[in-house]
Amino acid sequence: QVQLVESGGGLVQAGASLRLSCAASGRTISSLAMGWFRQAPGKDREFVAAISWSGANTDYADSMTGRFTISRDTAKNTMYLQMNNLKPEDTAVYYCAAVSRANAATYKNHFEYDYWGQGTQVTVSS
Repeated sequence: QVQLVESGGGLVQAGASLRLSCAASGRTISSLAMGWFRQAPGKDREFVAAISWSGANTDYADSMTGRFTISRDTAKNTMYLQMNNLKPEDTAVYYCAAVSRANAATYKNHFEYDYWGQGTQVTVSS
């Protein structure tokens, strides 16, 4: 069983940066493919970024490319999402997710993940 705990959300102004963390326990993240999703009020859960089991491959939603960076620190068993130049439309609850897949793929669909964190709120004011 994998437990995921997000942190790092908050209220910022447009143009600011935040770094979200996702601390994993129960499994080493080097055995997991992981991703970030977000959900704004009244909207479906949306793919943000993903990193492969090996850590060698990453993928981003088009609107986040160039602004967001996904990474991980296996020594800390933690995944990160660095978010720069935040916009009001980035306001949402951000979730991290994980699945045990030993391949080079990244996963963009929420139904492909088995484990989820509780979410962390990001609010960007204009």
